[in-house]
Amino acid sequence: MIDSISFEILAILQEKARIPNVEVSRQVGLAPSAVLERIRKMENQGIIQGYEVRLNPELFDRPLIAFIKVNTAASATRDVGSALSEIPEVQEVHYVAGEDSYLVKIRTSDTKRLGHLLCHKVQSIPGVVSTKTSTVLSTVKETSRIPIQQLP
Repeated sequence: MIDSISFEILAILQEKARIPNVEVSRQVGLAPSAVLERIRKMENQGIIQGYEVRLNPELFDRPLIAFIKVNTAASATRDVGSALSEIPEVQEVHYVAGEDSYLVKIRTSDTKRLGHLLCHKVQSIPGVVSTKTSTVLSTVKETSRIPIQQLP
Protein backbone atom coordinates (compact mmCIF):
# COMPACT_ATOMS: atom_id res chain seq x y z
CA MET A 1 0.00 0.00 0.00
CA ILE A 2 1.26 3.46 -0.88
CA ASP A 3 0.85 6.13 1.79
CA SER A 4 0.44 9.88 1.27
CA ILE A 5 4.19 10.59 1.57
CA SER A 6 5.01 8.02 -1.11
CA PHE A 7 2.36 9.61 -3.33
CA GLU A 8 4.06 12.97 -2.80
CA ILE A 9 7.43 11.45 -3.69
CA LEU A 10 5.98 9.91 -6.86
CA ALA A 11 4.42 13.23 -7.90
CA ILE A 12 7.74 15.01 -7.39
CA LEU A 13 9.67 12.38 -9.35
CA GLN A 14 7.18 12.49 -12.24
CA GLU A 15 7.65 16.24 -12.43
CA LYS A 16 11.46 16.08 -12.33
CA ALA A 17 13.08 12.65 -12.16
CA ARG A 18 16.59 14.08 -11.70
CA ILE A 19 15.70 16.09 -8.62
CA PRO A 20 18.28 15.58 -5.87
CA ASN A 21 17.20 13.24 -3.09
CA VAL A 22 17.91 15.99 -0.54
CA GLU A 23 15.40 18.28 -2.28
CA VAL A 24 12.74 15.54 -2.32
CA SER A 25 13.32 14.95 1.39
CA ARG A 26 12.98 18.69 2.09
CA GLN A 27 9.67 18.83 0.20
CA VAL A 28 8.11 15.83 1.96
CA GLY A 29 9.60 16.42 5.40
CA LEU A 30 11.62 13.21 5.76
CA ALA A 31 15.30 12.45 6.13
CA PRO A 32 17.14 11.84 2.83
CA SER A 33 17.85 8.24 3.87
CA ALA A 34 14.14 7.61 4.49
CA VAL A 35 13.23 9.05 1.08
CA LEU A 36 15.90 6.95 -0.63
CA GLU A 37 14.61 3.85 1.15
CA ARG A 38 11.04 4.57 -0.01
CA ILE A 39 12.18 5.16 -3.59
CA ARG A 40 14.17 1.91 -3.65
CA LYS A 41 11.22 0.02 -2.16
CA MET A 42 8.88 1.43 -4.85
CA GLU A 43 11.43 0.48 -7.53
CA ASN A 44 11.68 -3.07 -6.16
CA GLN A 45 7.88 -3.36 -6.03
CA GLY A 46 7.63 -2.27 -9.66
CA ILE A 47 5.72 0.92 -8.80
CA ILE A 48 8.57 2.93 -10.30
CA GLN A 49 9.52 1.15 -13.52
CA GLY A 50 12.39 3.37 -14.59
CA TYR A 51 13.57 6.83 -15.52
CA GLU A 52 13.99 8.24 -19.00
CA VAL A 53 15.07 11.39 -20.75
CA ARG A 54 12.61 13.14 -23.08
CA LEU A 55 14.36 14.36 -26.22
CA ASN A 56 13.15 17.07 -28.57
CA PRO A 57 12.03 15.01 -31.60
CA GLU A 58 12.53 17.87 -34.04
CA LEU A 59 16.23 18.11 -33.16
CA PHE A 60 16.57 14.44 -34.14
CA ASP A 61 14.60 14.77 -37.41
CA ARG A 62 11.54 12.98 -36.01
CA PRO A 63 8.79 15.65 -36.10
CA LEU A 64 6.07 13.51 -37.74
CA ILE A 65 3.77 11.36 -35.60
CA ALA A 66 1.44 8.80 -37.13
CA PHE A 67 -1.00 6.37 -35.58
CA ILE A 68 -1.51 3.14 -37.47
CA LYS A 69 -4.38 0.74 -36.92
CA VAL A 70 -3.14 -2.71 -37.83
CA ASN A 71 -5.54 -5.55 -38.58
CA THR A 72 -4.03 -9.02 -38.33
CA ALA A 73 -4.93 -12.59 -39.12
CA ALA A 74 -6.14 -14.17 -35.86
CA SER A 75 -3.44 -16.82 -35.90
CA ALA A 76 -0.62 -14.25 -36.22
CA THR A 77 -1.66 -11.58 -33.72
CA ARG A 78 1.04 -12.21 -31.10
CA ASP A 79 3.84 -12.50 -33.69
CA VAL A 80 2.73 -9.28 -35.39
CA GLY A 81 2.85 -7.39 -32.10
CA SER A 82 6.40 -8.57 -31.46
CA ALA A 83 7.49 -7.68 -35.00
CA LEU A 84 5.94 -4.20 -34.76
CA SER A 85 7.78 -3.53 -31.52
CA GLU A 86 11.11 -4.26 -33.25
CA ILE A 87 10.74 -1.35 -35.71
CA PRO A 88 12.95 1.47 -34.32
CA GLU A 89 10.55 4.28 -35.28
CA VAL A 90 7.69 2.59 -33.40
CA GLN A 91 7.20 4.20 -30.01
CA GLU A 92 4.09 2.37 -28.82
CA VAL A 93 2.30 -0.86 -29.70
CA HIS A 94 -1.12 -1.42 -28.11
CA TYR A 95 -3.20 -4.58 -28.52
CA VAL A 96 -6.77 -3.24 -28.77
CA ALA A 97 -10.35 -4.45 -28.80
CA GLY A 98 -12.51 -3.75 -31.85
CA GLU A 99 -12.00 -4.22 -35.57
CA ASP A 100 -8.24 -3.75 -35.49
CA SER A 101 -5.69 -5.77 -33.56
CA TYR A 102 -3.10 -3.09 -32.80
CA LEU A 103 -2.79 0.66 -32.47
CA VAL A 104 0.77 1.73 -33.23
CA LYS A 105 2.44 5.10 -32.68
CA ILE A 106 5.30 5.90 -35.05
CA ARG A 107 7.55 8.95 -34.97
CA THR A 108 9.54 9.63 -38.13
CA SER A 109 11.03 12.36 -40.30
CA ASP A 110 8.38 12.95 -42.97
CA THR A 111 5.58 11.41 -45.02
CA LYS A 112 8.02 9.87 -47.50
CA ARG A 113 9.74 7.96 -44.68
CA LEU A 114 6.34 7.08 -43.21
CA GLY A 115 5.27 5.59 -46.55
CA HIS A 116 8.48 3.57 -46.72
CA LEU A 117 7.91 2.24 -43.19
CA LEU A 118 4.34 1.28 -43.98
CA CYS A 119 5.18 -0.52 -47.22
CA HIS A 120 8.50 -2.12 -46.32
CA LYS A 121 8.23 -2.71 -42.58
CA VAL A 122 4.66 -2.77 -41.26
CA GLN A 123 2.72 -4.23 -44.19
CA SER A 124 5.44 -6.76 -44.95
CA ILE A 125 5.06 -8.44 -41.55
CA PRO A 126 3.50 -11.89 -42.03
CA GLY A 127 -0.04 -11.85 -40.68
CA VAL A 128 -0.75 -8.15 -41.29
CA VAL A 129 -4.05 -8.03 -43.20
CA SER A 130 -4.53 -4.26 -43.49
CA THR A 131 -3.53 -0.90 -42.04
CA LYS A 132 -5.18 2.49 -41.60
CA THR A 133 -2.93 5.46 -40.92
CA SER A 134 -3.64 8.87 -39.39
CA THR A 135 -0.93 11.51 -39.37
CA VAL A 136 -0.81 14.08 -36.60
CA LEU A 137 -1.12 17.72 -37.67
CA SER A 138 -0.33 19.15 -34.24
CA THR A 139 -0.10 17.85 -30.69
CA VAL A 140 -2.12 19.46 -27.93
CA LYS A 141 -0.91 17.17 -25.14
CA GLU A 142 1.57 14.33 -24.95
CA THR A 143 2.70 12.83 -21.66
CA SER A 144 3.56 9.56 -20.01
CA ARG A 145 2.68 10.88 -16.56
CA ILE A 146 0.02 9.10 -14.53
CA PRO A 147 -2.25 11.30 -12.43
CA ILE A 148 -1.35 10.68 -8.79
CA GLN A 149 -4.20 10.75 -6.32
CA GLN A 150 -3.33 10.84 -2.65
CA LEU A 151 -5.02 8.58 -0.18
CA PRO A 152 -7.92 10.17 1.76
